Amino acid sequence: MVSDFSLPVPKDGRRALARGWLLLGLIALLGSGVFSILLVLSRTPYVQAVFPWTDFFHTAIVVHVDLSVLVWFLAFAGVLWSLNSTPRWIVVGGFSLLLATVGTLVMAVAPFVAEAHPLMSNYIPVLQQPVFFIGLLLFAAGIGLLVLRAMAAIPPVGMWMEGAAALRFGLNTAAVSAMLALMAFAWSYFTIPYPTLGRAYYELLFWGGGHVLQFTYTLLMLVVWLWLASASGVRLSLTPRVVLIFFAFGLGTVFATPIIYYAYAVTAIEHITLFTWLMQYGGSLAALPLSLAVLHGLLRTRHVEPEARAERSALITSIILFGVGGIVGFLIRGSNVTIPAHYHGSIVGITLAFMGLTYHFLPLLGYGRPNLRLARLQPYLYGGGQLLHVFGLVWSGGYGVQRKVAGAEQALDSVGRIAGMGLMGLGGLIAIIGGFLFLLIVYRAMRTSPQA
Repeated sequence: MVSDFSLPVPKDGRRALARGWLLLGLIALLGSGVFSILLVLSRTPYVQAVFPWTDFFHTAIVVHVDLSVLVWFLAFAGVLWSLNSTPRWIVVGGFSLLLATVGTLVMAVAPFVAEAHPLMSNYIPVLQQPVFFIGLLLFAAGIGLLVLRAMAAIPPVGMWMEGAAALRFGLNTAAVSAMLALMAFAWSYFTIPYPTLGRAYYELLFWGGGHVLQFTYTLLMLVVWLWLASASGVRLSLTPRVVLIFFAFGLGTVFATPIIYYAYAVTAIEHITLFTWLMQYGGSLAALPLSLAVLHGLLRTRHVEPEARAERSALITSIILFGVGGIVGFLIRGSNVTIPAHYHGSIVGITLAFMGLTYHFLPLLGYGRPNLRLARLQPYLYGGGQLLHVFGLVWSGGYGVQRKVAGAEQALDSVGRIAGMGLMGLGGLIAIIGGFLFLLIVYRAMRTSPQA
């Protein structure tokens, strides 16, 4: 018997909440796409001469990263947690969506209403100005309420372990991980010595919680992989109980977070090192075996229904990009563009999974079906462009090109450096086209009036 790893989509207010969170995530992707065009052009050889505003580059990358990772990922988490909930606290769910939406819009317009003062802190880069911080706090409050409701309105997993029950358990582990991340942010805020200013302050503030958020994103991606596998007819050699054990491994590492905070001060080098090791060695405990099982299922599943090919394309490209990102992580030597190559691969792997499930969700949420031909090709276009982008960054990192710089600061003074960053620029532009194609496909499907 092959387990069905999917959840029913309710027809009540929870479906409306899921639609709202999906819309927020799509708006965030649209905004990040606009900024990504400027980012890629400002770092591409010869073209970069047209973009002399280095400070604008840093401002754009702050907004791009926060919209394309923080908002998009947590908004899609809102979709999944809304579907995996009882009708309890539905008003709280709506209020959390409102807060997160307002916060996102405030962060997006912040660069245009006051001087930006961008600061490239890891995980959550910021603009050092009141408007941006108001938006970030509103968004955080909305996510906090979302996570509380996800944990308070949990449907029973059930005594009989089925595929749906395993997915519910996986979504519950992601909610627990997200709550630990919020607690880590608060813990850091209240324990960092006050005189600490500038980049050092924000690095310490977001370091612990930022690492835990990566576990949250990974757990959500694993849920989506299983859902996409079932949606595309992949026969998995996994029982729901084994899947549950994988999710438990993925969450278990996160519980080291309070131990690290108790053992070492936020400013201690041990605190920083232990969180790095936590993600480096603990992040693959669930992802590696589950990805191998899904790949095995993909290889032995020959026939795919035409309407499920978009989900299959997204699943394949997601596993490839996430795997490449993980491998590149072990190639990092010093502070150069190999670091963004690593997280671009991993982050894009998660994004591709969410894109594929978005195609699957559209008719279930009451919208029209996406164009099947375009939806099947789009993951390969977006994923292929990002793969070139990653390879270009790895190539350039081997020549010592520094991260988080643009223009003349990149010191593109050799053929190798120019070729690597040129490949990065080409791949980035292809990926941008693939990203906007995704938004176009979804927009055309959503133009159909939602069904009751």
